[in-house]
Amino acid sequence: MELVTTLPRTGPHTGPLTRDELDALPDDGRRHELIDGVLVVTPAPVPRHQVVVGELHLLLRSACPGDLQVFLAPVDVVLGAADVLQPDLLVTRRRHVTRRDISGAPLLAVEVLSPSTRRLDLGLKRERYEAAGCPAYWAVDPDEPRLLAWELREGRYEQVADVGPEQEWTAATPYAVTVRPASLLR
Repeated sequence: MELVTTLPRTGPHTGPLTRDELDALPDDGRRHELIDGVLVVTPAPVPRHQVVVGELHLLLRSACPGDLQVFLAPVDVVLGAADVLQPDLLVTRRRHVTRRDISGAPLLAVEVLSPSTRRLDLGLKRERYEAAGCPAYWAVDPDEPRLLAWELREGRYEQVADVGPEQEWTAATPYAVTVRPASLLR
């Protein structure tokens, strides 16, 4: 079973963890993110998760316009001083890519759900992307398979799709791409 660990800052320097302190952590093969300055650590994903990520990457990349770029985790998305996230996939404008990270909200953030990250992905992470102005957020459940999609409307996420295994849905944001959840499990 996968575990998500949240580690509040302790010791003589309490308060939110900073981006620089996050960068100083050793590479241990796990995903390290900051949410409200709290370190969130998750283990490496399981193969089924990675199959879905890989298929989605191919799908998104094949339809991606030239001024945009698709990224796979791990890559830092800096939403603010206390929020540095690593979505499983993202689409961003090329001009927001720095040598170190993605600066600001992507156009699309995608999380592939797992038992240990489901609540985090559908709760806090979705809320952070919404607050940062990320135009589209998707959550893919590889066990059903199912795709949930939200788009930003007047500053709030509105669910625009709940797509079952054999259904097809064509996203409009950030660009037109058609997804059938069952095909993501090749």
